[in-house]
Amino acid sequence: MKDMKNYHFTIDEMHEALINIKKQINKTEWFPEQILSVNRGGCVPGVYLSHAINVPHKVLDVQLRYDNNNPNLEVLRKSIISSSNILIIDDINDTGATFEFIKKSYDSRVTNIRYAALIDNISSSFKVNFRGKKIDKSLDSTWIIFPWEKEMG
Repeated sequence: MKDMKNYHFTIDEMHEALINIKKQINKTEWFPEQILSVNRGGCVPGVYLSHAINVPHKVLDVQLRYDNNNPNLEVLRKSIISSSNILIIDDINDTGATFEFIKKSYDSRVTNIRYAALIDNISSSFKVNFRGKKIDKSLDSTWIIFPWEKEMG
């Protein structure tokens, strides 16, 4: 089996991706009142973006990659009740499974939620509203390592 290539996404690339997301949001008539970042990968970009656009930030505990069979969606439920517009952000929209899971967890009549990813795999089953950078994993399956995933030595 051939070794998978790795790509180390930098803090500077994260800043650039967040600037792109912010510009995309500003081009719409929709603006978030609250940011929910998907634990763990969405936390760092979520906090950065919440400071950049001056809106509150909370963490949504959904970690499907780690077989978390009991995701805590209470934060999402409370946010839907208390906020008009909610932005859910993650580091990558890879397969789309996490965003799909979140979307299926609330009533389809809720229309005030938008999705953002630093990196959006355009061959994903889920389509985000805002992206920092796009990739196509059907053409290049390079594994992306974010700064917060690097081992500390």
